Amino acid sequence: MKLVIDLLSWTCLVSGGLFCIVGAAGLLRMPDFYTRMHAASVVDTLGAGLVLAGLLLQAGPTLVAAKLLMIGLLLLFASPTATHALARAAFERGLQPLLAPEESPPSKP
Repeated sequence: MKLVIDLLSWTCLVSGGLFCIVGAAGLLRMPDFYTRMHAASVVDTLGAGLVLAGLLLQAGPTLVAAKLLMIGLLLLFASPTATHALARAAFERGLQPLLAPEESPPSKP
């Protein structure tokens, strides 16, 4: 049973690390602020969640597991909220999304 828990734990840890690396690559490869922020927030929230799940499996039913769950809940609520607030503040300051010419909205007559 210990071997199965260790394998699941390491699978979560490695896949969480890979998701975080993909999020970092998204920060470098995306063309504008909004797409970079989307790549970082979505992928890194999932990556951090998987890392916490792997650590939770290693911790077992202890006080450390309860603390890891609290950290996970904090990440689950704080990361999307902070991303939304950052995007809204950027939009209100006048930072427009990068749109391709064929995607621009049609002009009204």
